[in-house]
Formats: sequence, structure tokens, C-alpha cells
Amino acid sequence: MLTHDKIERNVGLLIVLTILTISVAGLLEIVPLFFQKSTTSPANELVKPYDPLRLSGRDIYIREGCYNCHSQMIRPFRAETERYGHYSVAGEFIYDHPFQWGSKRTGPDLARVGGRYSDLWHRTHLLNPRDVVPESNMPAYFWLDRPLNTADIEAKMRALRKVGVPYTDDEIAGAKKAIEGKSELDALIAYLQGMGTAIKQIR
Repeated sequence: MLTHDKIERNVGLLIVLTILTISVAGLLEIVPLFFQKSTTSPANELVKPYDPLRLSGRDIYIREGCYNCHSQMIRPFRAETERYGHYSVAGEFIYDHPFQWGSKRTGPDLARVGGRYSDLWHRTHLLNPRDVVPESNMPAYFWLDRPLNTADIEAKMRALRKVGVPYTDDEIAGAKKAIEGKSELDALIAYLQGMGTAIKQIR
């Protein structure tokens, strides 16, 4: 019979039982999520896959490390919902690979920033944040005012389709044309302007 004393004196057995306990507990937490509709399907009909411009903007957001200072997850607490809007739900991020929830808030949470400011405000803010927010410590991203690289957009969309994003052949074929002549700044602004709008519109 296994007793506490025997387990604690046998390091190998202790390791095996610890791993087994953590594995079972982890599976009990994670596996049910794969069968919950709220975590495996879009939150509503307004949640759509990113169009080519927003997808490019999302890649720029990741490349520039925006997630290091801005989270995209509003917790279900009154202080958060009063400041930022409706709390985040899993179905909003069904097409995000990977999602950008984050936990660091040097800057404000951006989960509901879409539509809150004009395109011109975002452009000014990204080129020199202190022109619109004098106390801001965000760096200027002046180099984003350059042509957007369109070479790999089709490959990105095909890769995302393999992990479940429902892009059609026509959408992929027309992706380069859709973002032709756009700048990196245009793409990032398009991404920001789409953030959180699906939930915001049904509140």
C-alpha cells in the first residue's frame, strides 16, 4: 500500500505521481473547452476572418511588439468594463492565431478601440503619440509610413485556412490586389479600427 512516507522517500515515484496528477487535472480543465460552443465558434455573426488589409495590420502589430504594452482582454470586473467596454469573450478571438490577449498594460487595453477614434487620430498618434496625448510614453512609429509588403499575403491566408480560418479560394486569389498601394500605417490602422467592434455593436 502506498503511504505518504513511501511516496516522499521514493523520488522516482514522487515524480511519476506528480506528473500524473498535473496531467489529469490539466486535462479536466482543458478538454471540456473543446466541446463548449462559446469557445469553438464565433461569438456572433459579426465576427469574421480578417480581410487582407487587417491581417497585414495584425502582423505589423505583432512585429512591432505592440502586445508588450497593450493587452486585448477586458476582464469581467466593473472597473474594467466601465473603462473599456464589454468584457472579452472567447468567441471574439476564434480566428486569431495566436490571440493577442496579453497581460501587460503600460498603455491602455485595446480590445474595444475599434471605432473609438478616427483614422486621422490613429495616423497622428502612431507617427508621433505626443501630438494627441501629450503625456504619452509610447514611441513614435514614423517608419510605418512606407509601402506594405504584399508578397506573402496569399501564403499567410492559405496557412490560416489549414488551421480553420474559412478563407475561400477567391478571397486568397484577390488578396494582393486588395492591399495594393496601401502602406503599413494603413494596415495597422485598419487592424486597430476593427478591434472589438463585433461585441460593441450588439451591446
